[in-house]
Amino acid sequence: MSGTSTQIVSVELTVDGMSCTDCEASVETALEELAGVESAAADHETDTATADGDVDPLDAIVAVEDAGYEADTA
Repeated sequence: MSGTSTQIVSVELTVDGMSCTDCEASVETALEELAGVESAAADHETDTATADGDVDPLDAIVAVEDAGYEADTA
């Protein structure tokens, strides 16, 4: 082992603009494409998204915004 460990965190975002399951899938895909993300989930009914893994919250926000939605930390 190299002695370094990966910190697993859960980044919770509020996401504006999701209105259906296709929107959820777009947000989840954007988050899952980030390096270090192990899993992602989005819910248009609660306007939230979560990314689990070694992920910077600002990177998650940028990824969601690049997908066409407004995002901020929850």
